[in-house]
Amino acid sequence: MNKHVLNRRIRLAGLALAAGTGLAAGAAQAQDKGNVHLAYVEWSSEVASTNVVRAVLEQQGFEVEMTSLSAAAMWQAVATGDADAIVAAWLPTTHADYIDRVGDQVVDLGVNLDGTKLGLVVPAYSDVDSITELNDHADAFNNEIIGIDPGAGLMGLTEDVIDTYDLDLALRSGSGATMTAALATAIENEEDIVVTGWTPHWKFARWDLKYLEDPENVYGGAEQIHTIARQGLEEEMPEAYAILDAFEWTPEQMGEVMLMNQEEDADPYENAKQWVEENQDVVQEWVDG
Repeated sequence: MNKHVLNRRIRLAGLALAAGTGLAAGAAQAQDKGNVHLAYVEWSSEVASTNVVRAVLEQQGFEVEMTSLSAAAMWQAVATGDADAIVAAWLPTTHADYIDRVGDQVVDLGVNLDGTKLGLVVPAYSDVDSITELNDHADAFNNEIIGIDPGAGLMGLTEDVIDTYDLDLALRSGSGATMTAALATAIENEEDIVVTGWTPHWKFARWDLKYLEDPENVYGGAEQIHTIARQGLEEEMPEAYAILDAFEWTPEQMGEVMLMNQEEDADPYENAKQWVEENQDVVQEWVDG
């Protein structure tokens, strides 16, 4: 192992420790083409996509390491060259602050998934259809909005929503897992609940949900998920770069993997490999690209 790769692994491990996460390094199927380091944020969508990309790169002979980080640390890792790429950049709104800070230090490979959405989500049976109606039903929602991890861009936008609409509901932070657990409990008891939501997410396949109207358009329009690479990757690993550049799939395809990952004792990496094996026609387009 050369000194550059060793130093990069040490820095990545430090970033993961600082973010309260661990480094997930799997056994490679082949070691002839070099090491690719993928950073990601621990959202169900990004766990799905990053593992699928890992499985494809490994199938093509690369050794792949994945590092789970906070969104800010994820962007920083690519900007400093400590990670080779991310397939988890939500633009132009959710990660706007991060690309404003380091956009000139990374390479945007473009969209890998189109048709995303952000907003406040309630069960379809809820009488509330718009954010403007929340104050009138605040008691039914326990005067709170169930959020995710406090560093997420979606949380910052939701704080803006609370200010813009002068809501009498407090934003409760947690994680994607605690948010969906609270949603499951409320639906099981046919209670009202409002959560921070985004598409694609497996919860829309499991339950009948709806987005609240956002007449002030604080959450913005539809977003896209981009692939971001470090500078120099194209020259050093052109084949891996080309696969990352060609990677693109649909919310429905991502949803298939996310649902697989919700099964009891699910292994996201094994599920990704299974999906790749069953969708070789799609994968071949990425490889040929």
